[in-house]
Amino acid sequence: MFSLSELQRAAAVVGSHLPATPQLHWPLLSQRAGASVWVKHENHLPTGAFKVRGGVMLAHRLQQAAQDTGRCVPGLISATRGNHGQSLGWAGARFGLPVTIIVPFGNSAEKNAAMKGYGVRLIEHGADFEEARDEANRRAAEEALLFVPSFAPDLVIGVATYALELFQQAPPLDAVYVPIGLGSGICGTILARNLLGLKTQVIGVQSTGADSYARSFSAGQMVPGNRANTKADGIAVRQPDPEALRIILGGAESIITVPDAAIASAIRAYWTDTHNLVEGAGAAPLAALIQDSAATAGKTVGLIASGGNIDLALFRSWVG
Repeated sequence: MFSLSELQRAAAVVGSHLPATPQLHWPLLSQRAGASVWVKHENHLPTGAFKVRGGVMLAHRLQQAAQDTGRCVPGLISATRGNHGQSLGWAGARFGLPVTIIVPFGNSAEKNAAMKGYGVRLIEHGADFEEARDEANRRAAEEALLFVPSFAPDLVIGVATYALELFQQAPPLDAVYVPIGLGSGICGTILARNLLGLKTQVIGVQSTGADSYARSFSAGQMVPGNRANTKADGIAVRQPDPEALRIILGGAESIITVPDAAIASAIRAYWTDTHNLVEGAGAAPLAALIQDSAATAGKTVGLIASGGNIDLALFRSWVG
């Protein structure tokens, strides 16, 4: 999808707008998991999640194209459960791009408020992410807006910069566990790993209640999904993206599924062992590592804490 020099240039662009996030070794997490654990703290970014890296890269490319052609994008539109919308809102505010976001009814009130805080025009529609995405596509055509999918090359190369930071600054990793929503994070990790010529295993993580990628990975082909039954909204996706699945099939070691109860325990572990607030999607890799501990005993393992945007009420209900 891109070269190492392109990834390095993307890192320079992202780094001009966002601080690098730390990769920290946590002794208590390591004791809990039976492995040497290094956490990539994307929950420390200004929007509280990794996706803002992709938003910055997309907005930068659109700005470049406008300068080259003299034609500006009238505005962006997309669908999200929260972090993708915050990413576009944050980047749009800095690059002068109006942003419309469609969210499903019942979406996180705190994520909705955060998006509005960035100046996003927020519209509620549909019962889940897929129905919200269909409405965003419809409005894009109706209002002449640029639809931004959750998985696209500019987004992938942007979020891949976290993997570049991790691989270059942490000790050699035997494996890295990455949550899978629509797939930009794990695909960026696979591509950065490949471009650096590393042998690190990349292991995807999904909820047992939203396991379309896991089932497709086992089958070696697209398996249509029909459910997203998880409280971890960042990974509550019914359908795999075909291009993301292609990259995952070619580069992931495996995909592990974990129940919501294990994700809740991992959120609690992050809080007690590191005093970090991590959302369900970001805690899922720790849940998977603990579940997979027999295979990783004594190894050096990376975990992607992809975000920390969790409603207080949900946090209390999961860890109280």
